[in-house]
Amino acid sequence: MKRFLALSPLLFLIFTQPRAQAADPEWPRWRGPGADGRWNPQGLPSDFAKSTPRELWRIKIGSGYGGVTVASGRVFVMDYSKSPEQERVLCFDSTTGKEVWSQSWPVTYGKMDHGTGPRASVVIDQSSGQALAYALGATGVASCFDAGTGKIIWQHDTQQVFSAKYSTWGFAASPFIWKDKVILHVAAQPKGCLLALDKKTGKEIWRAGSDPAGYCTPELITHAGKPQLIQWGPENVQSFNPDTGAENWKHPYKITYGVSIAQPLYADGTLVVSGYWHGTKAFRLGDDPREAKLIWEQEKEICGLMSAPLVKNGRAYILDKSKGLTCFEIATGKVLWTDDNQLTPADRNPQFSMVWLDEARDLVALLNASGELVYARLTATGVEELSRHQVIGKTWAHPAFAGSRIFARSDTELAAWELW
Repeated sequence: MKRFLALSPLLFLIFTQPRAQAADPEWPRWRGPGADGRWNPQGLPSDFAKSTPRELWRIKIGSGYGGVTVASGRVFVMDYSKSPEQERVLCFDSTTGKEVWSQSWPVTYGKMDHGTGPRASVVIDQSSGQALAYALGATGVASCFDAGTGKIIWQHDTQQVFSAKYSTWGFAASPFIWKDKVILHVAAQPKGCLLALDKKTGKEIWRAGSDPAGYCTPELITHAGKPQLIQWGPENVQSFNPDTGAENWKHPYKITYGVSIAQPLYADGTLVVSGYWHGTKAFRLGDDPREAKLIWEQEKEICGLMSAPLVKNGRAYILDKSKGLTCFEIATGKVLWTDDNQLTPADRNPQFSMVWLDEARDLVALLNASGELVYARLTATGVEELSRHQVIGKTWAHPAFAGSRIFARSDTELAAWELW
């Protein structure tokens, strides 16, 4: 089995020291401001075939698969080095690539499978008045930093403090901010599949769920006017009250090798979960938060892996393990088309990070596993590729799409490009 990762959630940030204007475009958490893969920037070119990206800067960094985040003129990413063995959070100026601050801590990866770096994205939160950066390392070191200066606010080795236990490929889920809490998917023992800490102090507030740690970031949905915190673990799809951790419902879905990775998709009262080994399940949620009914499952034809899906007009778009980009009806699971691995190379573990570029016109942008930025239009019958550009080396890490720029990382570099 090859490497797996989740790329791994973030809110808005205002620094108190000199910086870019507060109106700077943001990508402050995994999958963007809404954690839903929506970019939709202003000033798009009329013809992407005639639009050539311009590299702004490129710098050397250590290895890792954690996504890139951007807030208030700063770029955040995590990396790893072997000598000395440590993980780091790095903060750079988004315009120049100059390092603003860094923080590191010692780690021992030992026998962790493909132990070459952190898997999660740094999360930026400004909702309480102070700009804070949250990070979770592959071995479970959870940290809160002053996002402007890098000062450590609190830090826990969750293995030592909460008896957290990581799975084969290490902790990969990005921290998730909810009100006064930062929620971690670390399998604290006992009964702590999710662990909610006070985001200012790091003190435990609640823990919930008995699943081991998987690789999927917690996801908040609002159904029938009420919030539900969705966590796909290696053994169950689960829903919790995000305020208390009380369980709403769970449905068994034990997956081979524990690879619960891709973010579930929620649309129009239906929750869809898709996995590499056992395919896709769809649940119809009821008016009562405790209600969830399995309405269809498809074990062979729709098998997602790491890439988070997109949704529009009752259709879902997901990267299938063998067929490439796959479009299916959410209500029925009927496959409408596949791209036959056009957008990213066919592989045992295919990957790309896809976002809405212009949702109104069905345009998407994606960074594929070869490090190519691809623009495409999703039609009712297939995909129309508009252009592609090499922006980074081979990568599985989720880039940041902020304003008219992309910030992408590989195992050796971090690069910024002006796209139009």
